[in-house]
Amino acid sequence: MAPFELGVVVEVFGLARPELGGLLAAPWYGLKVCADRPGAALDAVGGFALTARHGLDDLAAADTVVIPGVRNAFSGEVSPGLVEALRTAHERGARIVSICSGAFALAAAGLLDDKEATTHWRYAELLQQRHPRVRVNPDVLYVDNGDVLTSAGSAAGIDLCLHLVRRDHGAKVANSVARRFVVAPHRDGGQAQFIEAAVRPVEEDEDGIARSMQWALDHLSDPLTVSVLARAARMSDRSYLRHFTARNGTSPMRWVVTQRIAASLALLEAPEGSVEEIAAAVGFESAATFRHHFGRVMRTSPTAYRRSFGRGVA
Repeated sequence: MAPFELGVVVEVFGLARPELGGLLAAPWYGLKVCADRPGAALDAVGGFALTARHGLDDLAAADTVVIPGVRNAFSGEVSPGLVEALRTAHERGARIVSICSGAFALAAAGLLDDKEATTHWRYAELLQQRHPRVRVNPDVLYVDNGDVLTSAGSAAGIDLCLHLVRRDHGAKVANSVARRFVVAPHRDGGQAQFIEAAVRPVEEDEDGIARSMQWALDHLSDPLTVSVLARAARMSDRSYLRHFTARNGTSPMRWVVTQRIAASLALLEAPEGSVEEIAAAVGFESAATFRHHFGRVMRTSPTAYRRSFGRGVA
């Protein structure tokens, strides 16, 4: 097994969260790590072993099941016991989630038939060939079908787990978990930005990029352009655009839009403020522009998000 993906699940759902305090409107998660043979050593990549205390009966009875990977995506082998447990859990109404190659287990159980799904870009073509009823999308970080969710490889599991926290507990809680994780609460873009990416040395003037990003987060409601950000970084527009894109895998303005959307989530969850007022508060020039970008990033509308996650909003 790959320990990183399992570690992501444990880190997000298994740690105590005293820092959340009164932010939680519902109890935090209870985590059980399950295996076909509880108590047996599970070989992990890197030359060590883990032992799971719980079996597939516990998995089948869970409210949310996360499959962080399969033993070997190329072999096509998925435990019949796991397939049965997944089907049982899904029939009970459980939410079924996969990270990276875990999508092969969901597909083997028939849970991805006629649904959009994703997996690591390295496995996408294989998943489509082996399970032709699955609509494989190799370009996204994760896909949310409501009761069945899939994510791309490795770190995309962080994105999906934070998305689950956001769905269950709201943006403020998800942002707090992301802060403890030391990651962005929401990443824009898809897997393509990470395929065959060149590794290049860090240059001294890149400290200006970090400085400009922090400055932008402190001034999201202000008019922000590449020129404005370049001045904050003490760089020319052309140099700033090149270094920012190389470092972050996206353009400065696309990143700004994503940060503005992230900042809007907590405001939408509060009962105060119209969509127009929230759009202005996070720096969008109009509510129409806000709705357009919100739909592209979140795959829903601000009003629908507020209806789902708003606290005390009718």
